[in-house]
Amino acid sequence: MSFSIHSDYKNKLTKQDLKKVFWRSIPYEHSWNYERMGNVGFTFAMLPILQKLYPEKEDLSRAMKRHLTVYNITPYISTFPMGISAAMEEANATQENFDEEAISDVKTALMGPLSGIGDAFFWGTLRVIATGIGCALAMKGNILGPILFLLAFNIPHYILRYLGTFLGYKLGSESIARLTSSGLMNSVMEAASIVGMMVVGAMTMEMTAINFITQIGSGEEASTLQDVLTGIFPGLPVLALFGAVYWMLKKKMNPLIIMLILLAFGIAGAGLGFLGV
Repeated sequence: MSFSIHSDYKNKLTKQDLKKVFWRSIPYEHSWNYERMGNVGFTFAMLPILQKLYPEKEDLSRAMKRHLTVYNITPYISTFPMGISAAMEEANATQENFDEEAISDVKTALMGPLSGIGDAFFWGTLRVIATGIGCALAMKGNILGPILFLLAFNIPHYILRYLGTFLGYKLGSESIARLTSSGLMNSVMEAASIVGMMVVGAMTMEMTAINFITQIGSGEEASTLQDVLTGIFPGLPVLALFGAVYWMLKKKMNPLIIMLILLAFGIAGAGLGFLGV
């Protein structure tokens, strides 16, 4: 399998189309939001691809909605899943009976593993090295300190971001062709869907917190309601909160209204003394 970015592009998408994805991926974080995280940035980067593949307004609208779902990934490697998504969208636009849900399933399945690698490398390694280089000079009053920090962090970042666009597309194109010809596409999509649901579930548990501090009992035997609930079922308060939010979403409630309800509940709980940090 060759991943040369200089290979000829004989499909509907060209190298210039993928370059647009790269450039438009740079402001990925600028539209990050607490409702669906990086969905707007992802869709903004993919838009030229989608507009080319889906000239009909209805098809374009459906494709945009597909990418406006919840998504979050280390921004510096966001182009890799974008490249894979571009290859899958191309397959969907040019092949009959392509499963559109597979595009979202693969995206979601990649989100957790890629973010783990990206966070460890960029935040835990490269940033530390760049900071060490820059601080050593900046503490001496040398203007090269911040300049070297930016160069040491951003040169590798932009190289990997650029290459990731084409590697993702190449991997997606070749993998789709092989999976389709071997008849394994349905099995892979089912596995990707399962992994994706696990990633979303783990992300929900990791990023959601609720703490009932109401005291039960007295003296040394006293415990909090949170401890009792956790003893019955670890993570039960978060699961209950998730269930309530899911129920409200199923009732077609506006997400902003739901956020205001949660805000009011948190303030009331802290004021009445049954919720704490």
